[in-house]
Amino acid sequence: MQDTAFDPLAALKTYHAAIDVLDFAAIEACFAADACYVSDGVGDAVVGRDAIMAAFRGYFACYGDQVSKDEQVAALSQHAAWSRWRLEATHAVSGARLVRSGEETVYFDADGRIMRVEVKDDAGAQGSGR
Repeated sequence: MQDTAFDPLAALKTYHAAIDVLDFAAIEACFAADACYVSDGVGDAVVGRDAIMAAFRGYFACYGDQVSKDEQVAALSQHAAWSRWRLEATHAVSGARLVRSGEETVYFDADGRIMRVEVKDDAGAQGSGR
C-alpha cells in the first residue's frame, strides 16, 4: 500500500520552485485564502492570499532577477517545513544589489496549502521582503 501522507518538505520545494521561475499562478495555488506572511523585510504581517500575491508581484517588479538558494531544508512536523536560504537580486530601477539570507518556516493546513510563512533575516542582512 502506498503512503499518501502529506510531505511538507516536498510542498516547500514546490513553493520555492514556483518562486524561482516567477510562476505567480503556481505561487498563488500554494496559499490558503486566509494565509499570513510574516517577514522581517516586509514589516507588518501580510494577511490573505490576495494581499500576499500583491506583495509578491510588487517585490518581483523591482527584483525580477532574484536568484535564491535553499542551503538547508527540513521537515519540522507533518505540517511544517523549514529552510535556510540566501538570495541575491538587483533593483530594476536603481541597480542596487540586494543580498539577503535567513530562515523561513512554512506551516501548511490540512489541505496542504500554506497557512503561515515566517521569514527571519540573519542579523545584518540588507534589503526588503522576499
